[in-house]
Amino acid sequence: MVLTAEARSQDRAAVIDDIVVGSRVLAEFGVLDAFGHVSARDPKNPDHFLMSRSLAPALVTADDVMEFDLDGNAVDAKGRTVFLERFIHSEIYKARPDVTAVVHTHSPGVIPFTVSQVSLRPVFHNAAFLGAGAPVWDIRKEFGETDMLVRNAAIGKGLALALGDKSVVLMRGHGDATVGPSVKLAVFRAYYTDVDARLQSQALALGGEVNYLTPVEATKADAVNLQVLDRVWNLWKTRVTAATK
Repeated sequence: MVLTAEARSQDRAAVIDDIVVGSRVLAEFGVLDAFGHVSARDPKNPDHFLMSRSLAPALVTADDVMEFDLDGNAVDAKGRTVFLERFIHSEIYKARPDVTAVVHTHSPGVIPFTVSQVSLRPVFHNAAFLGAGAPVWDIRKEFGETDMLVRNAAIGKGLALALGDKSVVLMRGHGDATVGPSVKLAVFRAYYTDVDARLQSQALALGGEVNYLTPVEATKADAVNLQVLDRVWNLWKTRVTAATK
């Protein structure tokens, strides 16, 4: 089915609203602070993506969302500053046609798993997507000693390659990037990646062997999570919308 121009415009407005809500939700829960960003592939042009101007996530509004091409160039900046690490998003969209949303966080819970030898694994059902794996990308291995930022396309491509076909990639000493077929799911994964990391750290601190989800359990649980995604999203949206009134 070919969408009319009006339908595409409405769809785009809905995606922009999801970017705003997702940014505020992750800030509300402490997964994002002044840094990090949420983006979505442009439903009007899959070779472009939408992301806020350089701004703290909790402050993002629809008017702050800008359009970029897949080289990370702003289509119409209008004097607005852009995120230096927009190449995280542009290169993942290039590498993964199935991805329509990307979230980058500096999740406090996740950081220990980026600098240790302990793999991040699913300890409860809401983080079942981690059962497919969460690779750790180390910028130093390919690019030497840097400022740790994904500041150009080459570095972004390295990150995208490390992500592969997974939903999450951890970034050594930096944070993570989560992806999905919608902003709602990418945000869900960003939030529950952080929650799972905190819970796993607590379980490890108790000592003894941790009883993780099996691959079969993870697959089954992840399917259920997809069915109830709107329930979670509507609750989160209500929470951050009420906070702005």
